[in-house]
Amino acid sequence: MLHLQTFGELRLTDEAGNAVGYPAKALLTMAYLFTCKGRALTRQEVAAFLWSDAEPDQAGLNLRKLISRIRQIDDSDTAPLQITATSVALRAHRLTVDMQILDKPGPAMKGLKACSDLLQRDFAGNVRSASKAIDNWIAREQRSHRVKLRQILIEAAKSALCADDYRTVSGAALLLLEQDPTDEPVRAMLRGLPGVAGPGVLLVSEGETANHVVPAQARSANRREPEERPASTLPRLVLLPPTSQSGVVGLSLAAALIEDVTIELCALRNVSIVAPHTAEQIRRDSDKAAAIARHSISYLLDTRLSGEGLYAQLVYFPTDEIIWATRFPMTAATLPTQRRLIALNLSSSVVDELARREKARLSLEANPQAYHSYLVGASLMGKLTLPHIRRARAAFKEALKYNHDFSPAFTGLARTYTSEWLVTAQGNAELLGLAEQNALKAIERDEVFAGGHRELGVTKLYLGDVDQSVAALSHAEELSPHFADVIYSHADTLVHASRPRDALAKIQKAMSLNPISPDSYLWCAAGASYFLEQYNDAIAYVEAMKDKAPAYRIAAASCAMIGDRRRAQFYRQRAETLNPVFDVEKWLSLVPMKEQWQKDLYREGLLKAGF
Repeated sequence: MLHLQTFGELRLTDEAGNAVGYPAKALLTMAYLFTCKGRALTRQEVAAFLWSDAEPDQAGLNLRKLISRIRQIDDSDTAPLQITATSVALRAHRLTVDMQILDKPGPAMKGLKACSDLLQRDFAGNVRSASKAIDNWIAREQRSHRVKLRQILIEAAKSALCADDYRTVSGAALLLLEQDPTDEPVRAMLRGLPGVAGPGVLLVSEGETANHVVPAQARSANRREPEERPASTLPRLVLLPPTSQSGVVGLSLAAALIEDVTIELCALRNVSIVAPHTAEQIRRDSDKAAAIARHSISYLLDTRLSGEGLYAQLVYFPTDEIIWATRFPMTAATLPTQRRLIALNLSSSVVDELARREKARLSLEANPQAYHSYLVGASLMGKLTLPHIRRARAAFKEALKYNHDFSPAFTGLARTYTSEWLVTAQGNAELLGLAEQNALKAIERDEVFAGGHRELGVTKLYLGDVDQSVAALSHAEELSPHFADVIYSHADTLVHASRPRDALAKIQKAMSLNPISPDSYLWCAAGASYFLEQYNDAIAYVEAMKDKAPAYRIAAASCAMIGDRRRAQFYRQRAETLNPVFDVEKWLSLVPMKEQWQKDLYREGLLKAGF
């Protein structure tokens, strides 16, 4: 007896669990036939299913090649497929199929758990789109599976008696609501579970504040319900399970709290909440950004547990903007309050962001090529080298070919020009002019996006207008007070505004919001430390950079100021290799510093280092 697995990876195994090496198209044919009435089709029907986008003659030829491969593997009477000159049939008595779980009779709660566990894996998950017929079949089967799960859920919920039963019911309900947030009977069932919420209470929804919960009756009496949109158009929010520092206790408790908040948030009508199982898979994925993009997620709550409590930050994924960030204590006495506070903060901020970003979000989804090119450019800007900067510029320009009004691409372009001006250290005024033009274009297209104001502030700094730079970056931080990159740029400007102490405090805040800090953050912290005459700290920040090249000069000056001539010479020689025509006085005349003492201190360090 063989076993056909259709959920997750499509595969065939023998009684010992060993994989049977059938071609992928043969396994797909078995799964398809299992769902067909009579479990037999003509050869033409099978060919049309597997290669619906090809001409009939070509599809027939492809099928004959596939059949030849199958017969080479197994042409016995015990083979799962019976192939004749005119038909292909499934010998259903020769194998079991995991889909049978959905129709297996038995105790409702046991059946619900089995079905829920099964549906937490994607049906035909490893099947790559090959034809419209295959895509339509997979979508049709997924809808059928959800209908069956819903039927089992309704029956099982009546017999739920204990905490394990409630968890099984809530897990299945969340799976259904992830795909269809408008399913009110399932939502009501979830909200009525003991320990979830009172049956007549809903969290705030669109247009309401988050200072309280509102009884459902009063809510419907005071205003009309927001018009519901198809589930496929709703933005998606995932709450990632918390990670923790080594040795911190309470991780399982924090994870349970986040799962509980996920249930609480299912009251929101204008956002689709990703089920906890999917969130767990995303957390474990080695490429989280790709997984988040693959699941079309707009918002994510990232959480970390430490000895100080549970740190949570809500991120708008398309632009990596932190909407809010805060820390919640995790003592037993405060847990019930924390659950409600996290849920209320999330619901209110997501609703506000939906109203503010809906147009931009829909534009992103309508122009996926633009978004992809933008992400390529953003990833390249992680390294401040001239080749990376120019490749990023090409990617941002590519994004604008697909979407002429994509504000983040203009901010990216502006950043490439200021970065090139900084790295080349030649005082090229044309680069700053282009940076300013693109920053203004970004603001023109989205005046509430902090990124445009940030780039304008950075450009104003290098143009020598320190006060205008501080003003633009202060406005950017007001628009997005937890956007780490904005706070970093504000800190960098404060260094040049001769306020290194304020700058260091601000860059440390940015680093707390973005713990795996980019090199640019560390470079800024090194500069602030240098002007506070904390030279050892400046060197330590440079040493922590993955690519130290942009900070060779500040490292050389810091080493020289503490009398470490050997290391000062080491960094100076590397800086001169990158830019052999560097001139101290010319550079100091170009770099804006508000007060003369700052230029004098930097000049002293550079000259002592031998520049």
